[in-house]
Amino acid sequence: MFLKIILAYFLDLLIGDPRWFPHPVKGIGKLITFLEQRLRTLISNQRTAGIILSIIVVGSTYVAIFFAVRISSHINKWVGFIIESFLIFTTFSTKDLGKEADEVYQALKIDNLELAKKKLSMIVGRDTENLNKDEIIRATVETVAENSVDGVISPLFYAALGGAPLALAYKAISTLDSMVGYKNEKYIYFGWCSAKLDDVANYIPARISALLIPLTSFILRKRGQSAWRIILQDKNKSPSPNEGIAEAGFAGALGIQLGGTASFQGRKSSRPFVGEKLREKEQEDIPRAIYLMHGLSSVCFLIEVGILWYLQNFL
Repeated sequence: MFLKIILAYFLDLLIGDPRWFPHPVKGIGKLITFLEQRLRTLISNQRTAGIILSIIVVGSTYVAIFFAVRISSHINKWVGFIIESFLIFTTFSTKDLGKEADEVYQALKIDNLELAKKKLSMIVGRDTENLNKDEIIRATVETVAENSVDGVISPLFYAALGGAPLALAYKAISTLDSMVGYKNEKYIYFGWCSAKLDDVANYIPARISALLIPLTSFILRKRGQSAWRIILQDKNKSPSPNEGIAEAGFAGALGIQLGGTASFQGRKSSRPFVGEKLREKEQEDIPRAIYLMHGLSSVCFLIEVGILWYLQNFL
């Protein structure tokens, strides 16, 4: 398995997620949209409908990928190797996360706030129309931190545990949460199961990040001790049981304060501040966060591959 993960990881670093590519997650998204319309109509209890949606989407994704890998391996072992490696590759987001955050930074460098807000709107769930420069920087750093777990550590974790089927089942859970896991009037009941599944799926990876972010910060000569201290101090301030860990770690490593007020679909939400305000945020914090994310990705990858190699060769 570790050779498949190596190939998948470097494919992601080389080519990322081309826009023209028929990504499996796009298919999962279309399935969610199709089923949502029908389940809302067929089942009056919206929480029950949402639970059924989650079961069908996650279950069908796992089964479909499992048989795709199994059938291709029966055809030829190298075909199976390439197919599974390719499918694992589609679950990683290291290159695209860095690229999309950098596009926000490049817009800020030329003082084009409108372009920066447009680029930011493509990677965050919050409203971006009325953000000022400081809020754009904050939102970008926060999404890089959060997605370091969702798009890097979690896919690596599940690929190691169960190959492409489990990694893509995780992506199905993540996609469900991003599409229906909102606490608004439309989705408070229908998206309940999707949101809870995402919390459960990211629980262990988020806690792995609590160890790896300080370690990576030490390696990159950032504030590793501060990252660890802020994680312990502020990890529980977020309403999510998971996302506050990475945000606190990045805030500590960069020496800035994250959190505060944000607007989601027209509704304002206030979150406690995390980190210490050692200085004001600046646009250079975006490439610093990207650098930390890439370092975190590399450290997680190397540790995982080392563990898999040891297990394969010595146990």
